[in-house]
Amino acid sequence: MFAQEVFKKGWLPTFQGQVAPGLQCKLDPPPVEDITADGNPYKHAGKLQGKSAIITGGDSGRDAKDVEELIKKKALKCKVLFCVSDLRSEQACRIVVKKHVEFHSSGKVDVLVCNHGNQKGVKSLLDLTSEQWEDTFKTNIHSFLYLSKAAIPSMLPDSSIIYTTFITPFVGHPELVDYTATKGAILGLMRSLSNQIVGDKQIRVNAVAPGPIWTPLMYVQWFQSA
Repeated sequence: MFAQEVFKKGWLPTFQGQVAPGLQCKLDPPPVEDITADGNPYKHAGKLQGKSAIITGGDSGRDAKDVEELIKKKALKCKVLFCVSDLRSEQACRIVVKKHVEFHSSGKVDVLVCNHGNQKGVKSLLDLTSEQWEDTFKTNIHSFLYLSKAAIPSMLPDSSIIYTTFITPFVGHPELVDYTATKGAILGLMRSLSNQIVGDKQIRVNAVAPGPIWTPLMYVQWFQSA
């Protein structure tokens, strides 16, 4: 029943105080991860069979053990390597890719998904510190460049790079100036890099720009700025 309710127009979550970035395990109600909008179970297309992928993101309270249990529950036949890293560092990004290549027998990267990011709402530009501006760019866009540079040498034709951006560059969020700027930069990086390597190396580069998603970071930011 809940899965159907959250997809209805105008649905709003109940207030629950958390401090950013928040914990997924404390979200009430919990996020819907395996049901589509029509109420049917999500089924994967099987296009990643035999492929290896690097997927970045914050754990938001779901640690490696939880993910491992989820994989077992879904009976997914795959090997998973968990890495804790500060992706604001170019060297750290290189190490992540190196660990991936060494872990998988194929020695290559088929898919790179840059899905991490951070945001902190500030109501006035005069209150946006230089430190926050620089840190947001290091987290949200510099790291995308670092990971791409590190992964491309290990990617073969028909490989794919996917960036997660957001709808804010198209609408402009008044309290997320730095965050919105980085999401726009991701789109520029995606388009330019795609034009550079899709013809030369046959590596696709795309971006996904969703609206609000039921995650702890979005939830906390939403109510703190409301």
